[in-house]
Amino acid sequence: MSETGSVLKGDPRIEKQRWSRRLSLTSRILFVNVLPLVLLGGGVIYVDAYRKQLLDERFKLALVEAQITAEALAGATPQRQEALLIQIGKEQRLRLRVYSPDGTLESDSFKLAPPSFVLPSAKEVDQSAFALRLDRWFDRVVGAPALPDYVEPETDDVGDWPELTRAREDSLTQIVLRDAPDGTHVINAAAPVGLDGDTLLLTRNPVDITESVREARSTVALVVLLALVISTLLSFFLAQTIVRPLRELVHAAVRVRQGRDRQVEVPRLPQRRDEIGMLARSISDMTAALRQRIDAVEHFAADVAHEIKNPLASLRSATESLSKVEDPTLRAQLLDIATHDVRRIDRLVTEISDASRIDAEMSRTEFEPVDLAQLLCTIVESREARDENEGRTLEITGADRPARVMGVPVRLERVIQNLLDNAVSFSPPAGRIWADLSRRDDWITLTICDEGPGIPEEKREKVFRRFHSDRPAEEDFGNHSGLGLAIARTIAEAHDGTLVATSRMDGESGACLHLGLPAKR
Repeated sequence: MSETGSVLKGDPRIEKQRWSRRLSLTSRILFVNVLPLVLLGGGVIYVDAYRKQLLDERFKLALVEAQITAEALAGATPQRQEALLIQIGKEQRLRLRVYSPDGTLESDSFKLAPPSFVLPSAKEVDQSAFALRLDRWFDRVVGAPALPDYVEPETDDVGDWPELTRAREDSLTQIVLRDAPDGTHVINAAAPVGLDGDTLLLTRNPVDITESVREARSTVALVVLLALVISTLLSFFLAQTIVRPLRELVHAAVRVRQGRDRQVEVPRLPQRRDEIGMLARSISDMTAALRQRIDAVEHFAADVAHEIKNPLASLRSATESLSKVEDPTLRAQLLDIATHDVRRIDRLVTEISDASRIDAEMSRTEFEPVDLAQLLCTIVESREARDENEGRTLEITGADRPARVMGVPVRLERVIQNLLDNAVSFSPPAGRIWADLSRRDDWITLTICDEGPGIPEEKREKVFRRFHSDRPAEEDFGNHSGLGLAIARTIAEAHDGTLVATSRMDGESGACLHLGLPAKR
């Protein structure tokens, strides 16, 4: 068992199925579509914060370097200044320029010694390069402000560098960030030198920042590209987990609609706990209910034909014999038979019509509060006034206080009438019938018991079938359609209630029918 479990656990197909079962369709769709966006947004924010942090550090470093260099140059002889410019520029990979009080260039470390770095011109740079495009795209996404281009002036005096002018006016170190043609940054720091009016311009090209940022951006781009590939593959897998079962359901639904195979099984997909599984089980249950309804209609039609055929045959025989019989007594008997059969057919048609429209009628009817105790007492009084109990004694208990339910009064009255008719039918002459109303929690039960022969346990469900009639031998044939209890149960179930048959609790002969309905809240 453990080996089989370990094998299944390692099977990627099983793992995919488990993944598809654990998450709903909404969760999976959101995951597949949001994952690349989350990675992209997080990566862009991280890279932008990383770039700003590096630039802030270099700004501080350039500020300190400019101030220290300006202090070192202050008061030094021209020869000493040139030596310092060469040494500092070479060691720190800087370009140092000193401007005289009149704004002209006095010294340039790049002219005094070989340059420590070289900035390419715009003509030498391929503007379509991937790195430059990626830089521009990231800058647009994060909304980075456009930086001025770094261009070496032809005259190179103080007027060509705004930071020098501000440093002279404010006597404070000024820092400006520019973009080189190759996409790298150029940091210019201008600081006053001593009190003679000279000004220092420090230029740094922090290529390592650009390289680090580009490396991070490339990593983000690679991760996003990988996420897109994974998202695409997951989308295909997600489509399969959705489309394949839907196709199975469509195929089964078409076969059910065509009716070519009554045994076609609609897949229930019990292993799925998402919306597809819920849909599959709902369609399966709906198909089963539809089949049951169709079968019930077919059986009902067959039963109707059978039940009407008998009185029609008797009626036909009687009418055909009338023309051949001369005896007045025999003719009167044949007329009685014909009349009885006509009444029986009329009763059957009425009961069948009522039974066939109950379901549709109950689905459209709005329920209203009904006092079952008052309804029971009214029905009993009416029956006694019309002598419908046929000499049976009817005792009512539990109707001294309200028993409110939600329902259709006319239909609930029909249920009670059918139950009482059934009790009267099976009770012996001068027998007793009990009607008891009981309440328990949120449930109200009306129990009607008689002193008849009772119902065997194996037949207690059959009595609720349509056209099932097991009448007493002394009762006139054809007085009952066999639909009374079937109609009563249908109405009870339409009220979210129950109707069951049991034997009497006191052990005496007789049957009890229990109508249970939810109490009004």
